[in-house]
Amino acid sequence: MSYLEYTVKSVPSGPRKILYLNWPLALLLATVASAGFLMLYSVAGGVLSTWAEPQMKRFALGFAAMLAVAMVPIWFWRNMSLLAYLVSLALLVAVALVGVEGKGAQRWIDLGFMRLQPSEMVKITTVMVLAAYYDWLPVSRVSRPVWVLMPVALILTPVAMVLRQPDLGTSILLIVGGGAMMFLAGVHWAYFATVIALGLAAIYAVFASRGTDWQLLENYQFRRIDTFLNPEMDPLGAGYHITQSKIALGSGGWTGRGFMQGTQSRLNFLPEKHTDFIFVTLAEEFGFVGALSLLGLYALILVFSIAMALNNRDRFSALLTLGIAVTFFLFFAVNMAMVTGLMPVVGVPLPLVSYGGSAMLVLMLGFGLVQSAHVHKPR
Repeated sequence: MSYLEYTVKSVPSGPRKILYLNWPLALLLATVASAGFLMLYSVAGGVLSTWAEPQMKRFALGFAAMLAVAMVPIWFWRNMSLLAYLVSLALLVAVALVGVEGKGAQRWIDLGFMRLQPSEMVKITTVMVLAAYYDWLPVSRVSRPVWVLMPVALILTPVAMVLRQPDLGTSILLIVGGGAMMFLAGVHWAYFATVIALGLAAIYAVFASRGTDWQLLENYQFRRIDTFLNPEMDPLGAGYHITQSKIALGSGGWTGRGFMQGTQSRLNFLPEKHTDFIFVTLAEEFGFVGALSLLGLYALILVFSIAMALNNRDRFSALLTLGIAVTFFLFFAVNMAMVTGLMPVVGVPLPLVSYGGSAMLVLMLGFGLVQSAHVHKPR
């Protein structure tokens, strides 16, 4: 029996596919989402209909979408990668032309029944098209300069479009996630060392230029940097968000103030308590133990995803699974670094916990691709 015949015959068909799903991973996703429902109920003051109920409906839709995507053969998604990427770019163009503005940024398309944020979609479609590219490209050519330029262009095109919205957080995720995909595909480390060295040199040049005739940033931009490094300089202005976030984190202690007893969120001192800063609300109410428990659930999701990738002999499936795992990691790592003051506040939601439709649905579709790669892997 040839390898192709073995592969085709070993893939489950019809209703049997449901048995091949990675159900522990699906259970972990549901557990994290349930923690999000609990926190949204809390920050709404015990009202289910404000944020928790809509989020439950979105997760149910996302879970169903994950199962539907998982049932479709992975080769189909590989063949659709470029089209999905181009569609996401077209939606980014549509945002620039007819997008809805909110909080000083134009990031959404109003569909009537929901607001679609294409910048969330492009995180997954970029991973898909890069995985398809490196599946097509012979390994011997991966590090040749001419073949490195194509993935760089695939990454920087949506980055440039997202920066115009403006959305710095998503741009950072796209650059780091795309770079991780290139590294995982086998691009030589010297390229990354060069980029890092140039980045550090640029940062040094920015700080060295301050107060000189060739100053690279405006004075107000330097003041923003100063406020990030020392929020206490402007506790009621630019440093207000992170100052209140740190107060909430510290007041939680080891075991927290108790469910629905967080003063920072209940008294509305904490900004964006149901979206970007919901992790702080959880830490205030359930303390260090609660925060560490959520981090442990995220770590388990990563472990399961990485194990699935390492056990998959199909190059596209393995790269796709690892790419989505990296994207998921960046989501919660950047959010936690942001709310603890390790990074500037850039507006990245906490995956499966923060209130939001586009981020929830797109992430579940991403895990649907992971499940499809697992269900249809050669056995």
